[in-house]
Amino acid sequence: MDVLTIFISILVFGLIILVHEFGHFIVAKKSGIMVEEFAMGMGPKLISKKIGETVYSIRAFPIGGFCNMLGADTATDDSRSFTNKPVRTRIAVIVAGPVMNLLLAYIIIVWSVASGGYLSTTVNRVLPNSAAEEIGLQAGDKIISLDGQRIHLKQEIDMIVQQTKGSPLQIVIERDGSRITKLVTPRQEGDRWLIGFEPKIGENNVFNVLSQAFWQVIFIIKQVIIGLIQLVTLKAKGQVAGPLGVMDIIGEAYQEGMKASFYVAIQYLLSITALISANLGVMNLLPFPALDGGRLIFLFLEGLRGKPVDVEKEGLIHFIGFAVLMTLMVVVLFNDISRIFIH
Repeated sequence: MDVLTIFISILVFGLIILVHEFGHFIVAKKSGIMVEEFAMGMGPKLISKKIGETVYSIRAFPIGGFCNMLGADTATDDSRSFTNKPVRTRIAVIVAGPVMNLLLAYIIIVWSVASGGYLSTTVNRVLPNSAAEEIGLQAGDKIISLDGQRIHLKQEIDMIVQQTKGSPLQIVIERDGSRITKLVTPRQEGDRWLIGFEPKIGENNVFNVLSQAFWQVIFIIKQVIIGLIQLVTLKAKGQVAGPLGVMDIIGEAYQEGMKASFYVAIQYLLSITALISANLGVMNLLPFPALDGGRLIFLFLEGLRGKPVDVEKEGLIHFIGFAVLMTLMVVVLFNDISRIFIH
């Protein structure tokens, strides 16, 4: 892992964290909550400047950031404290971080689709001696659903076909305004399963670009959720990548892109940034202490009970959760080091 990879990774992580914390920050400010510090990084301060009532700082270790709001973890009578705002306001502040990460992913994907195009779910050409030819698929047919799942993206078709591994699938197509249902059995070519058709390049109008980007973000969210379920049920394949593992992926993406041009390398990096940002947005909503989702659980409880959980006790729970997360981070980091530098 060279210096350039580390530098690029810090930029990517920095952008994602900045956007996340800015979500918390701007909604807190607009809601009249006092933000004591807005920091990029963790550990000792390197640079700091107080503007108005808020200290803006860059800290030594580029592994996170925070938006420190008055009264977030300690009790106070100040009317501008986080805990003294209505539950709905506090929920909005907490949710704003993950939402901004998903918005960043969406904006990047909009640019990617608009500049690079996309593959539609409409058939351009049926491949000879394929499963598609066998069921009479024709050029111009639009795939509406596969295996009972509504289809919006070419990626969804590929994923379903690979997951079912040659099992017969119900396919619904739209042809000349009518819907036709057929049964297709994908065929194996090498290590892939295929229906056997070439998709049309999508029409790049504003509606299609915005729609494609939206469904791509939804697709990423679904993949993250599926991955988490597999992880919890011990069915996950492969290793979980930590910060070093992700940095390695970023470096590989940049180097692969540079084989074509600097512009392609930037496209690859932005695609990785969108993927990481969407992942962070979803992961932060997990109902675990110290994560935004953990804080939301306490706010929902407060809304149901009509009174808050003791701030000091909640703060302690989040501290314990943070310690557990840091322990897991060390374990994953050790696995990354072992995989990248030893093997």
